[in-house]
Amino acid sequence: MRQSWEFFSTERVVFGPGAIHKLNSILKRFNAKNVLLITDQGIVKSGILDRVLHVLNESDYQVIVYDQAVPEPPVTSALECYEFAKRQPSTDAIIGLGGGSSIDLAKIVALLTAHGGHPKDYFGENAIPCPIAPLIAIPTTAGTGSEVTSIAVVTDTDTNMKVGISNNYLRPAVALLDPELTLKLPPYVTACSGIDALAHAIEAYTAKNYKYIEAEGEILFQGANPVSDALALQAIELIHQNLTIAVHQGSNLEARSNMMLGSLLAGMAFSNAGTAAAHALAYPIGGLVKSPHGEVTGLLLPYVMQYNASVEAGKMSKIAKAFQVNTAGLSDAEAAQSAVNEVFKLLEQTGLPTKLSAIGITKEHIPEIAEKALTIERIIRNNPRVPKLNSFMEMLYQAL
Repeated sequence: MRQSWEFFSTERVVFGPGAIHKLNSILKRFNAKNVLLITDQGIVKSGILDRVLHVLNESDYQVIVYDQAVPEPPVTSALECYEFAKRQPSTDAIIGLGGGSSIDLAKIVALLTAHGGHPKDYFGENAIPCPIAPLIAIPTTAGTGSEVTSIAVVTDTDTNMKVGISNNYLRPAVALLDPELTLKLPPYVTACSGIDALAHAIEAYTAKNYKYIEAEGEILFQGANPVSDALALQAIELIHQNLTIAVHQGSNLEARSNMMLGSLLAGMAFSNAGTAAAHALAYPIGGLVKSPHGEVTGLLLPYVMQYNASVEAGKMSKIAKAFQVNTAGLSDAEAAQSAVNEVFKLLEQTGLPTKLSAIGITKEHIPEIAEKALTIERIIRNNPRVPKLNSFMEMLYQAL
């Protein structure tokens, strides 16, 4: 039994509409002159990059822009961005602007800028020896929580599987969250990123208690603890109440702000407690199909909740209450099922799939997915119900 837990977070969080205008004062703290800004073509075309550059151009910064970040970035993309960075003048600070993929790419470039090597040198947990280059994360979606997390995810094309680099040194120095930057986010992207944030929150909340995590030494994902529980439960409530509105009313700044706050809290929770089976299963699925990560985790989420309900009915009952379900007269098991039903309803309301067949998974894929998921120890050990190959396969067949 583990006797203690720790809680880690990004050093500074700046949150609120118009918060982007604090970027100059943030950069001054780093005495930064040469800035590398990493983003993607979607952010360029949306005009968001111009808004950020306008703020930066008000002061005397030398800003170099890399705008070729791609979704679910392969290792080669990280290396290309790093080579681009090495050709520039010495970099004082790095800005990651965009969704989780752009911020993850910025994390890896900040890592390689400080320590060199190849991304594969740092796969897994705690392989980074000391701090990375100064990094400011500016999310333009409400979903991944990457702006406060200790994880960067890339696609290893050799194994056809998404892989994580996990270390507390990967947390950005500053998380700058301006909900106004999410106002142009399309409904589908809003839905995928938002349901991913809900999966983060629910899996952090229902993760195995820190006392019972079976692992030796220092671990990044420590299991559920009182702080992560409080953050996750608040995130669950915020996301459930605002996701459908944000999808259908894209200009609703209040809903957008609440979604961004929910994503932030979920990121703080899961980057300490950890995620579990839905994310473990999503990694091999992500190597097989082109669906966004959030769409996959959201699809899997109700099935994993149902799978875990027999050992986490109490917490699942609290999730139902956070979903504003009337649980009066219901047993914990019945309330847990109502929470599962609410997630299915949320997927339907936001236009997201509820079956693996809808994203291209077939019966033949199931054994490979289950086998690969079971190898992701840092996530699998958090799941409150111990996964077995046969039970995972049975759950996946139900999700077909």
